[in-house]
Amino acid sequence: MPATTSAAIVEEVVGRKSMIKDLRGRGALVTGAAKRLGREIALALARAGANVAIHYGRSEEDARTVVREAEACGVHAWAVRADLSVEEEVRDLVDEAYRLAGPLDILVNSASTFHASDFATFTRADLATSIDVNAWAPLVAARRFVELGGQGHIVNLLDTRVAGFDWRHVAYHAAKTLFALFTRQMALRFAPGVQVNGVAPGSILSPSGQGAEHLERLGRESPLSRVGEPRDVSDAVLFLVATRYVTGQVVFVDGGRHLLEMNHG
Repeated sequence: MPATTSAAIVEEVVGRKSMIKDLRGRGALVTGAAKRLGREIALALARAGANVAIHYGRSEEDARTVVREAEACGVHAWAVRADLSVEEEVRDLVDEAYRLAGPLDILVNSASTFHASDFATFTRADLATSIDVNAWAPLVAARRFVELGGQGHIVNLLDTRVAGFDWRHVAYHAAKTLFALFTRQMALRFAPGVQVNGVAPGSILSPSGQGAEHLERLGRESPLSRVGEPRDVSDAVLFLVATRYVTGQVVFVDGGRHLLEMNHG
């Protein structure tokens, strides 16, 4: 290969790497950013240079800590409270984030509720509660993002088991499956100004009440035979908010587990 061609390729690769890392001046809202994956995503965006609105529901102290950690990256950050089960508060959340960090370029719908529910006994109330937070609230947030003139990227946090079933969390699974449908619909309806994609994590963090052994067992069941790290998810988000020609996709960050879920109960 001629030297000039090799140099050109290296320059292009370095340029793309810089694009993924450099989000300076962009405004972002991350829901559920006080803890767990939302926290990791918010801090990854801050490290990349984005100013970040940190949404929280009840974890104000944790949200303030994330704000301080984000500001240490040299960006602006704010903690914004909202109850995502209340539609008006969801709209107000986006309005406030737009006022503080706007114009918004990035919306990451990370917040979710995760409660056990069995197929034989789950109730209509269980389903409605899960849909309110896990599907309806992010749809409302996304529509408000667009209404306010938001341009750029929406990334929705799904779950690897949207490719199959989750018999222990039936209401949650139904809501996340609906959210996956909304993600594809958003990609069509919000184009061309907004690219909408999903990230579906697998075995990354232990559910509340479950220890590391439970997570390790799930990781061993994946094709890659290991658990992931929060950074694996934030890396996928960073890629999606930097890409210019991807929309309507779901990136499974699960060690290949979705391949086992497909068409199997």
